[in-house]
Amino acid sequence: VEAVHLIADGKAPRIPQPKEGATYEGIQKKENAEISWDQPAAALHNWIRGHDKVPGAWTTINGQAVTFYGSSLLDASVPAGQELTIKGASRPGLVTKNGLVIFGNDGKMVLVRNLQFEDGKMIPASKYFSSDETTALELTEEEKKMAEDIR
Repeated sequence: VEAVHLIADGKAPRIPQPKEGATYEGIQKKENAEISWDQPAAALHNWIRGHDKVPGAWTTINGQAVTFYGSSLLDASVPAGQELTIKGASRPGLVTKNGLVIFGNDGKMVLVRNLQFEDGKMIPASKYFSSDETTALELTEEEKKMAEDIR
């Protein structure tokens, strides 16, 4: 009751919170989210999952920072896929039809579903080696007329 009265009277003491020991914002920095590859698969998965979406766990592939999103542990035989060299990883990843398979130092696997590049472009990891195929939109005569009416 006394504290409420002090606040109501505008006489409550104000003690500024010290900056020392405040670590939350420091954790959220992108440079602190780089993946350390000398870990078991479960630790890699937890690291990627723990940084999903902000700031995003990242690594270097072909000289470019690539951020990993949507990981899950993969408990199966090694799937067929195209090898992808990842800087610092003990063995190359595999781009498969389901995503990018990465390996922990224990030989177990993690499946990563999405990748984001430095320019902000995000793709399904399974499409890493796919060329940027763009198809022209072909409109029917009716759709062309509708587009003209809208214009």
